[in-house]
Amino acid sequence: MNSGYALVTIVGLTVITVLTRGFFLISKQELVLPDWVKRGLRYAPLAALAAVVVPEVVMAQGELIETWKDARLYAAAAASGYFFWRRGILGTIVTGMVVLIPLKLGLGW
Repeated sequence: MNSGYALVTIVGLTVITVLTRGFFLISKQELVLPDWVKRGLRYAPLAALAAVVVPEVVMAQGELIETWKDARLYAAAAASGYFFWRRGILGTIVTGMVVLIPLKLGLGW
């Protein structure tokens, strides 16, 4: 790719980004979203988190893991259990790491 194509690509992506992110700011009157959109947007953060975390836990090198000897499975299970028990984010992270690190370093999983 030469410099001209790269520049056109960068400018094009910049324009698209500014338009899509600034769409709600450009209008002078408030845009009213339908109720079904508002209900759907409540689940967007959870869906995005699941889309990032689940493949990281169940895949290695782009393929599904084939063994139960994977520290990520146990760390995710322990962290999920803690979250449903106490509903705390910091404790969830700490619990997951407390399980993950000994299994990785101690057992070599």
